[in-house]
Amino acid sequence: MQEETVQPQNPAQPEAAPAANRSLEELLAETQAKLEQQREQMLRALADTENVRKRLQSEAANAQKYALERFAGELLPVVDSLEAALKSGDVSGIEVTLRQLRGALDKAAIREINPAPGERFDPHRQQAMAAVEAESEPNTVVAVMQKGYTLHDRVLRPALVTVAKPAVEKPAGNPISDTQLD
Repeated sequence: MQEETVQPQNPAQPEAAPAANRSLEELLAETQAKLEQQREQMLRALADTENVRKRLQSEAANAQKYALERFAGELLPVVDSLEAALKSGDVSGIEVTLRQLRGALDKAAIREINPAPGERFDPHRQQAMAAVEAESEPNTVVAVMQKGYTLHDRVLRPALVTVAKPAVEKPAGNPISDTQLD
């Protein structure tokens, strides 16, 4: 008979498998805990972002809604002065009111566009209402019909102006004058 050689089993091997399984289970639990923690952080970040977005929308809406509040506050004393001047019939009161109004416009960065005669016509800030023959250079302002205004660099209303055009020379052709035709 032949003897079978039976190799003894390594007693550490059966224990190694549960230890390896346990460490895999521990790693899985750790990874799942980290994943859940990161998920919660992401949800908080999303909620914070949404709250910031809503707050900014609200602030922008309020800024639009109340943008003229400061300017309107500057105009209220002007209205009061006009009403008082109208009641009293005092012309000097109207002059004071005009100064107040100009001060309020100045504080709001609203500036006049009031070109001087002879100044070059600027189509970005002025609107030509008429062109007349004048002794001044063509395309220059002859007269201002209505002042314009800007808010910072934006034109609120262009100045309405009369512009010089070149003098038209009458052709020297027919020697017969208009008086001879009668």
